Amino acid sequence: MPEQAAPSAADERSEGGRLYLRVLFAIAAGALLGHFYPQQAVALKPLGDGFIALVKMLIGPIVFCTVVLGIAGSGDMRKVGRVGARALIYFEVVSSAALALGLLVMHLIKPGHGFHVDPATLDAKAVARYSQAASEQSATDFILHIIPRTFVDAFTGNGDLLQVLLLALLFGAALLKSATARATLQPVITALSQALFAMMNIIMKLAPLGAAGAMAFTVGNYGIAALKPLAALMGSFYLTCVLFVVGVLGAIAAATGFNILRFVVYIKDELLTVLGTSSSEAALVPLMNKLEQLGCERSVVGLVVPSGYSFNLDGTNIYLTMAALFVAQALDIPLTLREELTLLAVAMLTSKGASGVTGAGFITLAATLAVVPSIPVAGLALILGIDRFMSEARALTNFIGNGVATVVVARWEGALDRARMQAQLRGV
Repeated sequence: MPEQAAPSAADERSEGGRLYLRVLFAIAAGALLGHFYPQQAVALKPLGDGFIALVKMLIGPIVFCTVVLGIAGSGDMRKVGRVGARALIYFEVVSSAALALGLLVMHLIKPGHGFHVDPATLDAKAVARYSQAASEQSATDFILHIIPRTFVDAFTGNGDLLQVLLLALLFGAALLKSATARATLQPVITALSQALFAMMNIIMKLAPLGAAGAMAFTVGNYGIAALKPLAALMGSFYLTCVLFVVGVLGAIAAATGFNILRFVVYIKDELLTVLGTSSSEAALVPLMNKLEQLGCERSVVGLVVPSGYSFNLDGTNIYLTMAALFVAQALDIPLTLREELTLLAVAMLTSKGASGVTGAGFITLAATLAVVPSIPVAGLALILGIDRFMSEARALTNFIGNGVATVVVARWEGALDRARMQAQLRGV
């Protein structure tokens, strides 16, 4: 991140604590408003949508500046390539663990058994738009998808961070090859980055407003009663996410030299923002700031976090496995081991297209189910009503997973100040 006059650590903790309390109060107020005054609460949806839109407006330029400055400062493209390769290997291994854990829990708890739903009674129209979106997504050539049509399109098009990351890598590499360009442009990009971060700090003060609006809409539109019929699936999913964070990520964190619970407390402000808005993108930039303050080098943070938002979606992987098997169980459709392994393999691929915004997970699920003809895509109607309530757990798990991944890769690269990390985590 850019060098700038930062407030003292005590001031930062004080401001973070105030934001934490404001967001927590806003989430509670939004939930109560949605429960007691659902019609008025639904009308607050633009508050949540507007906050996420403001954040997304700056994510592309900030990621671009951060990655370019990180590469220019590293002075070595081989290091950049090594960081990227290690991150991708980590993503695939941990994503596989998330998929396997979801499969195991579904076989142990079997929340879909006993529903005995007749496929003929399903409302296929309810999921038609998701199925159409899924078919369009699966037909898209991945390579072409990450290449923007123009330089500017990466920032004004579909908002895919991979496109921004690609441009930043090329731009940073070009600066390394030209000393003149680096001397001229690096100070300009540094100044621009400082201005962008200042804008983001202003926007984050609106986080309580956005969280209240999003939570009020969710509870007001769907109602607490919508949770009861499918409580078994929701409970199983939330339990699996907790087991993954505490067990899998906890073990990885311990091997890396830090405590996962202390890390979760360290990023609690950002987690509340994610919880309130159901969007992990809403706290992407604050997470990058926190990770650099934790002791991770800027170049590693700038590469791992944005790429992790497309390649390291642990919560989404768990959701894809459990939701697909739940539909099969509810419809009394037995799956062979081959079909289950096929689901896992396809989920590993389709999850790469899911973003951090609510709804993408459901579209990805539709694309995943399409590879198992015995499970009708219309079966998604069974979980359509509670998908929004599970999106929070998806986003939170994805968010924590990307934070842990960055620390791990930084440790592998020797780009982690371990003494600073311990001091930061002890201070939470």
